[in-house]
Amino acid sequence: MTLPAGWTARRPTLDDVPAILALVHAADTFAIGYPDFEAEDVKAALAAPHFDPARDSWLVSDPQSRVVGCTLIDNPTGVGREFIDVYVDPERAGSLRALLLARTLDRVAERAAERGLPALTVRTTVHAPETRWAGELVEAGFTRVKRYVRMSRPLAGLPAEPPPPPGVTVRPLRADDEVDLRLFHRIFDTAFRDTPDYEPVGFDQWREQLPGYTKVWDEWFVAEVDGEPAGALQSSGQALDQDSGWVRTLSVLPAYRRRGVGAALLRRAFTTYAAKGRSAAGLGVDLANPTSPATLYRSVGLREEYWADMYERSVPAGGV
Repeated sequence: MTLPAGWTARRPTLDDVPAILALVHAADTFAIGYPDFEAEDVKAALAAPHFDPARDSWLVSDPQSRVVGCTLIDNPTGVGREFIDVYVDPERAGSLRALLLARTLDRVAERAAERGLPALTVRTTVHAPETRWAGELVEAGFTRVKRYVRMSRPLAGLPAEPPPPPGVTVRPLRADDEVDLRLFHRIFDTAFRDTPDYEPVGFDQWREQLPGYTKVWDEWFVAEVDGEPAGALQSSGQALDQDSGWVRTLSVLPAYRRRGVGAALLRRAFTTYAAKGRSAAGLGVDLANPTSPATLYRSVGLREEYWADMYERSVPAGGV
């Protein structure tokens, strides 16, 4: 990797978590207006399955030994698409992002070869202020494929949770019950099969990922209609540093859509977050989702906060 004189590149370790967190906070503040990561998120990224920091990541420091760049590759299941992050200090190292992107794509090409695949699809995001990054991605062969919107609502003065529609009940997930966990996974997997980005994840793989967000088990819910499983809501702790509850996934089986199941799950989650003193609730929505969830989300008081575009390209094995 060719860097300016006095700049250095090396592989990150867990000892670098505070420096990486400071870098990500600077990048997030530029992109979305506030920090959106905490130390546990950085640790989880460096210790993620199917990711080896000693091979899959770079850390760049400036002549004053400040960490100004970091690359990450995320593929928690080890199959399907690779998601990459290229963080740079917007004030000190914006010009290095394209270089770090090129090195990351080189590594993705190697990962494809190691998995015996002809190519891997790579994705990354662009936020509204990141016009330079969008141009660099296009120059590197990426194409914009979709837009995500982050939505939120305040919880101060949240109205009392209304009763669910007739026949609909919402209960907490029984996290210590293997049968209930398998039921939750079945709802989650089945509900997303008709979405463009569906990738099958078996129960065992799904369960292996749970330690990353099990600190909020009491914020996971199952919905039933006339006693039959109909929907599920999974929360995560990713917005706790913003004093917010976060809906990671909302899953409603096709046969029970448009019957108030999703709204009932969301209202139960909001009520639970508010009871814990959270100031807001939020989630992300894929505007390409054919079930049109944004309409549902607006109906329960969520409003658009900011957007992020997803860019994608195919990386052939062995060479970009």
